[in-house]
Amino acid sequence: MSKFVKKPREAPAINTSSLPDIIFILLFFFMVATRMRETDIKVKQDLPKATEMEKLEKKDLLSYIYIGAPGERLQKELGTAPRLQLNDQLADVEDIAEFIDAEKAKMPDENRSKIIIALKVDKDVNVGIITDVKIELRKSNALKLTYITTQKVEK
Repeated sequence: MSKFVKKPREAPAINTSSLPDIIFILLFFFMVATRMRETDIKVKQDLPKATEMEKLEKKDLLSYIYIGAPGERLQKELGTAPRLQLNDQLADVEDIAEFIDAEKAKMPDENRSKIIIALKVDKDVNVGIITDVKIELRKSNALKLTYITTQKVEK
């Protein structure tokens, strides 16, 4: 009788010919599905918690005003006093009327009277600057306001 010698079997090599296709499909998916950040927030944003919240349906009517202390990298230049940010630029309260006019100009004619100003205010900001902003918004005839908050707190 003869003995058969069995050779140890090696696992076959993994076929990687379709790997570049898969990588490009994933890359294309993430390029299409990812939304770029619209504004670079330069002020501190530690938002307060709310007891009552409501989700807004028409986000295309929103224009954002950010209020808070300058970020860590800007504190050396600007100090720690609360600042106003309109889009990507730090501004003063007097610049709000011009900002509202520019935001209304971007909208279709039928939506200009429906503009909603969303205030993203740091929880450590004094009410005085918020009151000044609201007075300027009234002068600009932007009467619909909403405050952006974080998660709902149970009463």
